[in-house]
Amino acid sequence: MRRNLTRLFRIFILFSLVWAEASSQSNPRDLSYMTSGGKLNPLQANMDIRHYSLVLDVDIDHKTITGYTETELILAKNTDTLLFDLAHLYTVSKVLADQQPVSFTQADDKIFITAKRPFMAGKRNITIYYGGEPPIAVRPPWNGGFTWAKDSHNNPWVVINCQMEGGKIYFPCKDHPSDEPNEGVDMKITVPKGLVVAGPGLLQSVTLQKNKETYHWKTRYTISNYCIIFNIAKYKLVSRNYTTIAGNVVPMQFYVLEEDTAYANQALAIKERDTRVLEKYFGEYPWAQEKIGLAEVPNPGMEHQTMITYGDKFKYQQIGGQLYSANLFHEYAHEWWANKVTNKDWAHMWIQEGIATYAEALCYYEMGGMDAYREIISAHRRGIKNRKPMVQGDEVTEAVTYAGGDIYVKGSFFMHSLRYLIGDSIFLATLKKLATDPAYTYDNFVTSTDVEQLFSRSTGMDLKPFFDFYLRTTDVLDIQVKETAYQTYQVSIQNAFMELPFDIQTDAGKQRVRIGKEPVTIKSKNIPVVDGEGYYLKKITIR
Repeated sequence: MRRNLTRLFRIFILFSLVWAEASSQSNPRDLSYMTSGGKLNPLQANMDIRHYSLVLDVDIDHKTITGYTETELILAKNTDTLLFDLAHLYTVSKVLADQQPVSFTQADDKIFITAKRPFMAGKRNITIYYGGEPPIAVRPPWNGGFTWAKDSHNNPWVVINCQMEGGKIYFPCKDHPSDEPNEGVDMKITVPKGLVVAGPGLLQSVTLQKNKETYHWKTRYTISNYCIIFNIAKYKLVSRNYTTIAGNVVPMQFYVLEEDTAYANQALAIKERDTRVLEKYFGEYPWAQEKIGLAEVPNPGMEHQTMITYGDKFKYQQIGGQLYSANLFHEYAHEWWANKVTNKDWAHMWIQEGIATYAEALCYYEMGGMDAYREIISAHRRGIKNRKPMVQGDEVTEAVTYAGGDIYVKGSFFMHSLRYLIGDSIFLATLKKLATDPAYTYDNFVTSTDVEQLFSRSTGMDLKPFFDFYLRTTDVLDIQVKETAYQTYQVSIQNAFMELPFDIQTDAGKQRVRIGKEPVTIKSKNIPVVDGEGYYLKKITIR
């Protein structure tokens, strides 16, 4: 039966891909097929991106963008071709290599750049002039593009989301998670006068030209290309200063619609509390030399670096008597888990999504104690589908990874299980090390193996079987409780892969035992309750 279901599923996936391709051919503006990552093209593997400069004029009336992107990069070796990603919706008018015109071809959402002589190894400067009508976001932020909205006073409200598709939906780039511009990004975005542009990093200047204004945003930090975005609205800036756990004073800035200004200070107070929680467990706010930014948008929020977005219309829940927004907190946790600690390959997306989701449980604990923590962990466990492994190989696209659906809640529950296995003190210290050690942060990238080896070193245990079980299979522990004599039970794990600790409740109280490939014997007047508090994914058979 399982074999037949697998075959049917493969047929469904094949049909979906064929349908998406046919749909895109019949509708050239349909980018539903587009995703980020996958196998890195050798032409792009040769390119180390150092800096992007985006200079764009946004025509809101006609819903178009025009301008250029300048890329500073280092070539590892000589090449006759450079390769950039850009959605086919735009027309490239000119390409300069080190300020000299070069030939180019657009095909299949790519720009192939050639010259009469090979491009020599070393630092190169590529400027691509282009323009066109960006794709419309179908279901932002999950299906990205531009959202051309209006606020309640009919002012333009323009938002960009591109995590699934990558930055190529609106600027030429190397669209792969394994490379980020190490020296940051400059964005010079021109909009109609009276509107405000919110972007990453720090605002350098606002320049007026007749009826337009150009906002120059600059970040000096490395940044994922899907975080290189801007938002446009009739914003008002509400700000305060925040002193980090390391004593750095950072501006906390909220770009809020003018009509919602009254809600801004409350949102900033919640964000300040959230920062304290996140700093406690994961170290200082990662972008202390720039800002803690927030921008209001008309759709659910996203983790755009130094300017996360928020769209829950200031609706909060109560946890332990405190106001809390899951959307606001989760996206903010990504400043550590996604933006600072970044997966090298979308195959390992659980690292940022799963740990950011587990961070929510830590916040629940801080606000409501252990009962609140157990409540949210229980919800995460119940949400696990286990249809696909969280890690489905290497060099996979973002669409493949997200299709499994469990990288959020199973990733969080995995952290919960790991914490029980190795103990609070080692777990929390190692998690903080992962978030603070230069070997895993900023310019460096991580994989599941990196995380496993870090925790294995910290514990002195071989945790690879545990990581493989949770990450690379959809199995659950198959526990059998068998009565073997009067008030005597045998507890065994039918699919044991390593020795694991278990809390077992008997009539005499709770006892901690370790079970591996050999069963353990339990004396109890009542049937023993194995792992009653739910630290493992499991099924229990009582015989």
